[in-house]
Amino acid sequence: MAIEIKAPTFPESVADGTVATWHKKPGDAVKRDDLIVDIETDKVVLEVLATADGVLGAIVKNEGDTVLSDEVLGSIEAGGAAAAPAAAAAPAAAQAAAPAAEGEDDPVAAPAARKLAEENGINIASVAGTGKGGRVTKEDVVAAVAAKKAAPAAAPAKAAAPAAAAPMFAAGDRVEKRVPMTRLRAKVAERLVEAQSNMAMLTTFNEVDMTEVMALRSKYKDLFEKSHNGVRLGFMSFFVKAATEALKRYPAVNASIDGADIVYHGYADVGVAVSSDRGLVVPVLRNAELMSLAEIEGGIATFGKKARDGKLSMDEMTGGTFTITNGGTFGSMMSTPIVNPPQAAILGMHNILQRPMAINGQVVIRPMMYLALSYDHRLIDGKEAVTFLVTIKNLLEDPARLLLDI
Repeated sequence: MAIEIKAPTFPESVADGTVATWHKKPGDAVKRDDLIVDIETDKVVLEVLATADGVLGAIVKNEGDTVLSDEVLGSIEAGGAAAAPAAAAAPAAAQAAAPAAEGEDDPVAAPAARKLAEENGINIASVAGTGKGGRVTKEDVVAAVAAKKAAPAAAPAKAAAPAAAAPMFAAGDRVEKRVPMTRLRAKVAERLVEAQSNMAMLTTFNEVDMTEVMALRSKYKDLFEKSHNGVRLGFMSFFVKAATEALKRYPAVNASIDGADIVYHGYADVGVAVSSDRGLVVPVLRNAELMSLAEIEGGIATFGKKARDGKLSMDEMTGGTFTITNGGTFGSMMSTPIVNPPQAAILGMHNILQRPMAINGQVVIRPMMYLALSYDHRLIDGKEAVTFLVTIKNLLEDPARLLLDI
């Protein structure tokens, strides 16, 4: 009996998806809940699992094909699992031996795996394949990327400067390379253009002295980690707490425009930008105004791991009333972040640098960070934007205010 393999039911905000990777081939034995195929949408990668034991039958949608919600991707022949390993053994052995016999040095790899390898400067031939017949899967490339990133950290570094990215082309080559945008990149491009076209966007800047926050973190980080089951105390939780307090005082910054109406939100769902192999994603901390520093740090750490593993859910990626992005992680000193519609504002953090500052008539060296608030001027006046950013500055320069609510 043939059982249909169907695409997931997409939310209303997602029109369609793309078949990213088939983890099984026709004739392969499958067990219930085995990962069969990945569907990439413009927000997350959705996993399609086997609903019964059997053998993978015909594949209707190949890698790279566009699929709609609940569309048939292929089928499983139920009850044929016992004969599958023997039947598949000979073709697998032949496939594994074929490259050696033909002297090919380019391994068999899934399109999604090749694309990910190209984007991260990984030689696909150097990746050990764990798939059927030595096929290089997307997971193999993800592991190779993680190993590549971990390697510099293991070796002693003489300088803190980031390693230069490997060039895509050799010097003097007059060649071009054309690759399709990933769905995530295409969606990001669409949203950025939408924001620039439909908003009266403006950015205001300020700077914050990080001395008190850094001293507080340095004093209590070990105790914090022990008290909260390994959760590390970072800077982002201070910024999220300061932002949610400021959002209470200036509700327009936490609002959105819906047609001719202004929607004020009585909660702060804060999106935190996280870098992943697929690009920048923005999972959302729900009711961040009610969260402790430990809960915020734990939530961000969980999001970071899920982003690296491609496990973020659609619900975790949707919504949000305000966003915080930290370009300082990559060394950015100043930028003008773009608002994520329908939100009205976004806070940009930057690199912390030791700079000479005039304090009480004396020149002292302080760890300073530039802050940027981009906002929709249709909804937020300049005075509100400036005082909102000053509020965040004051709360961070005297963290006791966060506890005293002053």
